[in-house]
Amino acid sequence: MKKIAWVTDSTSTLDPVFAEQNHIYIVPLRIVFGEECYRETDDITSEMFYEKLAEASRASSSQPPIGEFIELYESLKDKYDEIITIHCSTALSGTLHTSMQAAEIAGVTVTAIDSKAGAYPLREMVMQGLEWQKQGFSASEIKVNIEQMIDNMSFYLIPASLQHLHRSGRVSGTQLIISQLLKIHLLLRFEEGKVVVNEKIRTFKRTKDRMLDMLKLDMEKVKHVCIMHANNQEEAITIKKQIAALLPRLKTEIMPFIPVVSIHAGAGTIGLCWIHSENGYRE
Repeated sequence: MKKIAWVTDSTSTLDPVFAEQNHIYIVPLRIVFGEECYRETDDITSEMFYEKLAEASRASSSQPPIGEFIELYESLKDKYDEIITIHCSTALSGTLHTSMQAAEIAGVTVTAIDSKAGAYPLREMVMQGLEWQKQGFSASEIKVNIEQMIDNMSFYLIPASLQHLHRSGRVSGTQLIISQLLKIHLLLRFEEGKVVVNEKIRTFKRTKDRMLDMLKLDMEKVKHVCIMHANNQEEAITIKKQIAALLPRLKTEIMPFIPVVSIHAGAGTIGLCWIHSENGYRE
């Protein structure tokens, strides 16, 4: 069986100890507050991040520098037979392209995968990929299977702040004003790696109910669902109880979003994601 290394980024939310034990190398995205730059998950805790976010007039994020990827690939090229690099959506970040450029500079051949997401689904792609690796699948075979997972992914978001989306250019000024006046919430979804508006709904409760309706439509194909939140554990627990009442057979977990999500969608953002499991994905 070939020895495979995995290269991903901090949006995967993988546990560092687990990653080290399984030859997974995580390169952190950057969080910027004014003149201060932090490596996500490495240099700043969640508590510190939300304190700074509440005080900051402007916050932004950026992809890792290419030099960090080059250094990593240089260290890996003589240790592994194959390298899989899988990152957050190329429609939202240039991280995958930077990673691929770095591999070329380092003289390393990689199997590159655009997860077309981040957070829970990216984590699951890596975790399931490890299972296929143990079964003797090659990097190219694992890529084909992961791309099938991507096709079977449903990922919805209720952003807490349209102001943050406006600042990042994902909501126009007119949309922002109208939404504020009419108390409209957006139900967003990932589509081909892009975050698009699924529906515009009045009141948070109705928006949340609509998101759960989307889950119910897929209930026969789903075994596991993840509730994600940006510093909104209380609401995540409420949704978990609602899912347990509606669909008691489903396995549910709660997972905090990485800080980058709060920069673009605001603290309090809620997400719901599942991957159709008819192809035998891990439990």
